[in-house]
Amino acid sequence: MTLAPSPSEPSPTDARLRLAAQTPYVRQARRIDGAWWPRSYDLTAELPGLLSGLPPAWGQITSVVVNGGRWTASPGRVLIANQVVRLRRTNVPQAADTVCLLAPGRGRWDLLVVPPDAAESEAGQLMDGSV
Repeated sequence: MTLAPSPSEPSPTDARLRLAAQTPYVRQARRIDGAWWPRSYDLTAELPGLLSGLPPAWGQITSVVVNGGRWTASPGRVLIANQVVRLRRTNVPQAADTVCLLAPGRGRWDLLVVPPDAAESEAGQLMDGSV
């Protein structure tokens, strides 16, 4: 297990994140729940900012599944804010460039991952289009 860097006081720019409005108890096909624009493909460095930017109603994220081969190697578990988070990788073509967040008893959320090297205008369009 690896210790992730603990975020210092989070600022609004720590997690470049845009979330879709949540509609409780609506059954629909799996959709994208928002977009995340990390600063790098270093998952252990980026996750603390992402998790600290999520709504409290999502509960404790205990498992993160990233899609795509661009992410740097990471351990199977990481300690973030005194919580163990399992990290897994997949290569499902139907969900390329996504991250799946799992919170037992609370739900699953899928976020589009905007490439870290995307220009601000391109990232804005991708983030606006996902929500």
